[in-house]
Amino acid sequence: MDKTDRAILAHLMANGRLANTELADLVGLSPSPCLRRVRMLEAEGVITGYHAAVDPTAIGRGFHVLLHVEMAVQDRATIEAFEAGVARLDEVTHCLRMFGQPDYLLWIAVADLDAYERFYMAELTGLPGVARTNSQFTMKTVKGAPGLPVIS
Repeated sequence: MDKTDRAILAHLMANGRLANTELADLVGLSPSPCLRRVRMLEAEGVITGYHAAVDPTAIGRGFHVLLHVEMAVQDRATIEAFEAGVARLDEVTHCLRMFGQPDYLLWIAVADLDAYERFYMAELTGLPGVARTNSQFTMKTVKGAPGLPVIS
């Protein structure tokens, strides 16, 4: 990946709706070679998709919770069952299995505290193998960049 590919990525991450001609101008290429590079980045799995940034509050998901989960049982069947259960929950927007403690970090997006309490009691408490949880609520988003910085 060269400097031009990184420039293409940076511009597309800032504005995924750029027309190819605009993108080509921004990175100093003619449209055909620019489009070839974009298609190559897509084919190689560097560009994994294009998405709209949506205001979470506008869709009833403005209350964000970071949930730490420690497992009581860590055998393969329990881990697989827990992860399958989490994957089915639309309120869980991100889930990471960690080395060390906690075993999992879950990002949850719901409408408000009451919705979180209902979700917690109805869904999260029933997940297999969970020993302890710790909920942390977002006070303020200080930085929320969509994507990763492209370093040359």
